[in-house]
Amino acid sequence: MRKYPLEYLDILKNETKKIINNGVEIILKPSPGEKREGYLDPCEKAVLDANSASNAFKDFSIQSIRDSMGFANLNLNTVEIYTKFETINCYGNEVGLWRYYPRLMERTANKAALVFFHGGGWIGGTTYVVENFCKLIAERANCVVFNVDYSLAPEKPYPNGLNDCYGAVKHIYENAEKYGIDKNKIAIGGDSAGGNFAAAIALRARDEKIPMVALQVLIYPCVALGDASVPGYKWSKEAFTIAPEQEEQISPMLNLGKPESIENNPIKTLYLKDSNLVYNPYVSPIMAESHKNLPKAILVGAEFDGLTIQVEFYAKQLKDAGVDVTCYRYKGMTHAFIDRLGYVAQAEDLVDIISEAIKSLS
Repeated sequence: MRKYPLEYLDILKNETKKIINNGVEIILKPSPGEKREGYLDPCEKAVLDANSASNAFKDFSIQSIRDSMGFANLNLNTVEIYTKFETINCYGNEVGLWRYYPRLMERTANKAALVFFHGGGWIGGTTYVVENFCKLIAERANCVVFNVDYSLAPEKPYPNGLNDCYGAVKHIYENAEKYGIDKNKIAIGGDSAGGNFAAAIALRARDEKIPMVALQVLIYPCVALGDASVPGYKWSKEAFTIAPEQEEQISPMLNLGKPESIENNPIKTLYLKDSNLVYNPYVSPIMAESHKNLPKAILVGAEFDGLTIQVEFYAKQLKDAGVDVTCYRYKGMTHAFIDRLGYVAQAEDLVDIISEAIKSLS
């Protein structure tokens, strides 16, 4: 069972604050057990400390990088969740599609659904890392959750992964009756690179005039790759407040999202074979000519994640375009915190936020 007191969930739900950043309301989630500014959440720090050695690269091979990804997480389900697996064809690729739902709702029609895309920098990550997260949403939202096993670079660079995920959503939309879901209640979501895919899919579905996305859930997404930028966007390490005694541990984690030429980032060159692709809105959603008429959005950032600046700027872009946006910032947390479900209360709290949003789809 969970490794934190239940009271931490109450603190996260009831002791939020709201700030305005660049004209956008940000809901600040507190760090239970840590009131000081600039400090890691104690539970988050404990997990990071325990895993620092095991998650270090042994070398810079693709396999070593992949092996370093992911953290331990726990199954917090309290009801039986059915799991099914199938493969579908998406734009010439065979794509794995996991499906989770509470047993007692198997024959219920017109269910809501979430299609989820795992993170991993486009070159790694697995459906297994986010499986417990997805299953808990299935229980608490009483919905069907799909978990997409998409293609990874460098074996299959852009646009393979995006096409896999877009094709999966389209397949689910076109076969809604088969899955017992309401085609008007399909949410999409993902974390990190998966959040990038979710944002791009929302744009692409709008551009292709296919109304298959009711909600987009973007969890610390990368929405600007390389040096992609637009007027008003500025990345600065000075935007982060860090306690001096934790500077050494926190500072390296802020480099995510730092603007740089893609040629200087070996991971991104594996995903993108042409550096100019960073300016494509389906690669860097921040670059879209317009963000109008996109589905309502939940954006989630972590205080000590360099991508948080992107997250909150993208929230502004959506808001300015008239999109219904809710943006959260989890204090004391770092990138990929949903991987630590059961060890940090924030991951479970986010499950509840997403579940309530799915239940409210109409």
